[in-house]
Formats: sequence, C-alpha cells, structure tokens
Amino acid sequence: MKVAVIYNKQQDAEGVINVFGMQNQETYNPNTVEKVASSLEKGGHNVRIIDGNIKVIEQLEAFMPRVVQGEQPGMVFNMAYGIQGVSRYTHMPSLLEMVGIPYVGSSPAGHGVALDKVTTKVMVHASGLPTAPYWVFFSPDQIPDDLPYPVITKPKMEAVSLGIEVVHNKVDLQETIARLVEEFRQPVLVEQFIPGREFAVGLLGNQDAEILPVVEIDLEGDPNAIQTLGDKLKTPRGKVCPAKIDDKLQAELARLTRETFRALGVYDFSRVDFRMDDKGNLYILELNSMASLGATGSYVTAAKAAGYSFESLINRMLDVAVERYFGKQQLENLGEQESLMPSFLKKTTTSLHTRLRSYLRGNLSTMEASLQKMVEINSYVRNIDGINALGQWIGSVLSRMGFQREVITRAEFGNMLYFTNHTSETNDILVVGQLDNPSHFQDFVPYAVDRGKIYGTGVSCGKGGLAILLAALQSLRYTRSLKKVKCGILLVSDESSGGRSSKSLVEDCASRSRAVVGLQGAGLSGELIVSTSGQIKFNIEINRVTRKGKADFKDKYDLVSFISQKIISLRKLNDEVESQSVTITSIDTHGVGDQPPDHASLVLHIRYRNPSQKEALEAQVFKLFEVPATSPLKIHITRGSSRKPLLETPVNSRFFEKIGSLAKAVEVRVQKTHTDVPSVLSSISSEIPHIEGLGPVTGGQGTKSEYVVRDSLIDRSLLLAYTISQSSKDFSI
Repeated sequence: MKVAVIYNKQQDAEGVINVFGMQNQETYNPNTVEKVASSLEKGGHNVRIIDGNIKVIEQLEAFMPRVVQGEQPGMVFNMAYGIQGVSRYTHMPSLLEMVGIPYVGSSPAGHGVALDKVTTKVMVHASGLPTAPYWVFFSPDQIPDDLPYPVITKPKMEAVSLGIEVVHNKVDLQETIARLVEEFRQPVLVEQFIPGREFAVGLLGNQDAEILPVVEIDLEGDPNAIQTLGDKLKTPRGKVCPAKIDDKLQAELARLTRETFRALGVYDFSRVDFRMDDKGNLYILELNSMASLGATGSYVTAAKAAGYSFESLINRMLDVAVERYFGKQQLENLGEQESLMPSFLKKTTTSLHTRLRSYLRGNLSTMEASLQKMVEINSYVRNIDGINALGQWIGSVLSRMGFQREVITRAEFGNMLYFTNHTSETNDILVVGQLDNPSHFQDFVPYAVDRGKIYGTGVSCGKGGLAILLAALQSLRYTRSLKKVKCGILLVSDESSGGRSSKSLVEDCASRSRAVVGLQGAGLSGELIVSTSGQIKFNIEINRVTRKGKADFKDKYDLVSFISQKIISLRKLNDEVESQSVTITSIDTHGVGDQPPDHASLVLHIRYRNPSQKEALEAQVFKLFEVPATSPLKIHITRGSSRKPLLETPVNSRFFEKIGSLAKAVEVRVQKTHTDVPSVLSSISSEIPHIEGLGPVTGGQGTKSEYVVRDSLIDRSLLLAYTISQSSKDFSI
C-alpha cells in the first residue's frame, strides 16, 4: 500500500502564504518521522515523507494511487500538528477529506473537540464521566472571590502543557490569566487542581479497541507535582509501566478511557490522562487525539509493555485505520501482498523490496544532488567538452561501484561510453542513455526545484534518466545485489543529432544482451514506451537565379509565395494519414537590401509509424519541390538524420508485461504508450526484448520549461533497480 507520512516543520514560514495567528509549537523530531516511515517500509509499504504545507496536495496528487481508475487505495499516516491558526490538529484531516484520501487518526470533528479543552470538559461532564470542577475566563476581571484554590490554568486550544500553571490565590490567578490571554489570544480554562497520582492510558483501535497497559507518571512522591513543558522537552519524568495498581483500578481506568474515547468521537488511537486523589477518586484531565509517538512518550512506553515493537505498533495503527475505512477484507489483502507478486519475484523480492525502497527514500537528496551536478555540466548537442566532462563524471561514479569503462571516440559528437560490471561476453541487461541534450547553449536553464518539480536543461531528455540509473545501481550495490547481475551500460553522445553515429554501436551491444531498456523520461502517467515513430529529416535549400531578359520570372517565382504554397501542401500531409506528421522546425530567407529574397532554407522533420510509409513520404517531399527545368529556382534537398520506428512486437509486449507485473507488486504506476519522440533503441533486432521510458516522470519535453516530477525519482529508481536485479534470474522473455 502507498502510505504518505505527513508532518510539519516548526515555523514553516515558506510553507504558507502569510504568517497568520498562533504559530504551532508542537512538532515531531525528524528522526521520529523517519523511524515511522522506516517501520512502514518494513511492513512492506511504499512510503513517502511529505511536509504538510501549502504544497501538500500537489505532492499527494503525484504519489497517491487513483482509486477511481481501479488502483489499490493509499493512506496517509498523519503526524501533522498543523502550522498556525486555531484548531491546528484539524487542518490536515480536513484537507485530506476534501481531496478524498483516507488517513490514520481522528476526523476534523474529533480533533476539534479533543484539542478544545473547554469543549472536552463540557462533553465529558455531559456524558456522566468524572472530571474536576472548572471555569473559563476571558479576562482577569471575571475571576470570582470564592474559587477553591489551588487551581491549574490551561489555554483553551493548546497542547503539550503549554501555559499550564498551578495557582494558589486570586492575585496570582489574575496575573496569570492576563498573561496567558495576551500570549495565546484565547480564553483560559481554570480547573480545580487535584493533588495525587497521575496516569496515562493509551487506546488502539475503534469498535473493539485495545487498552494498552496503564502508565503512571513518576511524581517522585509529591502529590502536588505536575508535568510541565520543560519536563516533556528536556527532562521527561519517569514512567512506571505497567503501573503498580490493583485489578479494580486498572479495570476502571480502562472503562473510563473507552467511554471518553466514544464521548469525544475520536478514531484509531488516543491517550487519556487522569489524576487520582488520596481517596481513590479518578478525574479525567484530557484526551490527546494525537498521542506522541516519541520514544520517551507514554503511548510508545505502554505499547512496548503490551508487547509491541515500534515497527509493529506503527503498522498496527495503519491496520486499524485501514479496517475502519475499508473493512477486514482490505486488511486481509494487505496481509497477502506476496500473492500480488509475479512468480519470478516471490522468493526474493520481499526483503529486497524493503531495503531498496528504504535506501532510495533515505538518499533522495543524493539523487537530487547528482541531477543538479549533471545539469550544471551543459552538454548541449555537439558541445564536445561538455559531453566528455559529463561522461567523465558519470564514469567516476560508476567506477566506484565496480564498473569498467570502454571509451568509443567520436570526434564530431563527443566520446561514447560502454560500462560493464563483469568480464563475460554477454549482458543480462543493457541500459542505454544519452549524454547530449538538444538545447542550444543560449537556451540553458539552470537547476531549480519548485512545487514538486525539478527544472533544468536536459532533465527530461537524458539527465533525469541518468540520475535514475545511478540511484538504482547504488541501491543494488547497497543491498549487495549488483554483483549478481551482468549489467551493461551504453551512453551515447549523438542522440540529439539523430543517432546515426551510435546506431551500429547500439546494435552490437544489444546483440550481446538478453534484454535492453532505455532511459527516456516517462509521461505524467508513468508510461513505458513500447513503440515510437520513425523520423526523417530534410534540409531544403532554394536559390533564385536572375536571368537577363527574363524579368517576368521575378513575380512568378517569388520565393516567399513559393515557400508559403509548399508549407500549405506540407501541412496537408498531416491530414492524409493519422500516423504521420510533418514539422517545420526552421525557415530562413534572405536577400540584398530591399530586394525580394533570393535564398531560402527549410528544415523538415517527418514522423511516421509504419516502415512502409517511409519511401512514399520521401517521394512526396521530392515531388512537392519539383520545378520545371526553365525555372529560375534551384532546389537542393538533402536527407538528414533518420530513425526507424520502434515497433511494438510480441517480444516487446511480453517484456512490458514482465516489467508491469513487477511495477504492480511494488506499487509503481506504469502503462503502455506510443510516443512520437524517436528512440535510440529503434535499430535493435526484434528478437531482443527492449523497452523505452525507464527514466523519471517528466513534462515539458522539448521546451525550456522541461521538468522532472521530484516524487517520481524514488519510484522510477526502484522500478529500474528491480528490472536490473531480476534480469539474471527468471526474467527471460
């Protein structure tokens, strides 16, 4: 199951439009968040950690499955206390309900009641449950003379002991009320203070909830002691668990915990705090609907006493929420994840899946740093120095992973590189990527991250795929799986120029490989490319020759009019056959002074899907630009680079099904697609399984706004890592 762990950073001014109202002072230690995520991964789940700020919907949209499209539901493990404003616990659940994503923990209504200390007191009292007498003050002038001191103060909408003080007289209480109202901008709850023992009772579940062992807070024999904010943050008080109490008291605490849970309408888990006076009377202090999962907290302490490890507790909390939303059937499905895996993965994937995903998620910043480094090396087409510099950097990374390098010199384009991690004649798998990118030097866009997208020249047409490759190989090396695979890597330097120089090299390396994958970027739906269009490039030069005594030619063969007519005719080719298209990528005319142009040039790219279309299209272009021998126009047509179409063969379709079944098992979204962008794999024999599009999810390809979806880096690296790891086993086609 896909699980997003959402939490808030403290003072997240960059995650809001404006700073507004009370700022949250309650946050999780990032180490605890990581521990929760790691625990869920060990439970076999696909996990992301997401900051719960203004960008959260966009990140969830990229990560979460589409249930309406038939995918298995995902969940949010909510650890977000909120950023600012009133009733902060409700903010994330409200947003999740709005966009339709189920989550662990209480609803906005439950959190709203539990966080509001006054409303909690009203509902507890109305339910006939024991709680200390209380008052609510908006100003010090409201305080009556007959309050039974000592009392304890609590801001109405705060948690973690913020603003709590024990007060012994009216003067001190007036001063405290004035200060707290000024500081927190909210009313103050004042309760009669109950000297005695303090207990915390955790609950896990819903209809038949489990009561965890009772925790007693060690007040060191002082019945007047309390837990302050400083105690919780710096020197947590000791905890006795299970508490040394008799069965009768334990049963009563369990009953009151369940009744409070029901009365306040919370879900999945909570902690109820009690005080007990010297006569054995119990008083409900509050219910915490987001009980802390910190290692020293009462809830985790109680769970450990109940026999839970931290990992099993976190996964049980997820199970409880899954059952609440979807019933026991979905919970049983989660326990049968292995049955979803293809037969060739069942024996080895479970532990590898967990370790690979955990490594990749933990090293996302390293992946991004690699991509940034590659973008900064501007390897635009025919920039030999840049292409070679990029190749050298990648080579240094691969050499540290045990790959040997072979350099194939190409003076016109830059060096092409072939790497292997073995000495055999054949590869289990060949991975093909590109070092060059088609953008011109002046169109360079620097690396930037914005709203879940990574921008920069080359990220969608080469460098994003290379970042995926490096991360996949590093994760395999970390799990000691890389040495089990005979992996070949071919990096070409002329892809943006049509791949003419690399064609024979690709064919040769592929012929010595059991399967081949390409690193083109996927579309926004995670497409794997099983077919591409072929492409023919034409360079057309037109010159008008002026002849003496033939001035009438000047009007009849006006270059601008001539070219305009031909462009209209070329456009008609787009409408003749759906699977072919003509793109004019360059038009240039020039002449002398104010005279009509006497020279023009056009660059055409014609794309087609069926190999039988090629000759007919070439013939149409030559015929279209035919002119009589007596014409003053002299036309020269040159065929530029051409690329055969990549065809969807039965072999490639089966290869897609293999990778697709693997992707389903690890919850990476893929689908089959065709693209008009030619592929370096198109010259490979139809007998060798090959598929394109194993790079990251991308958008804006071919524009200055090209980008990689940041969240896809983990999933696509995992998919490539699995594809590589299984190529040496039963991944044959």
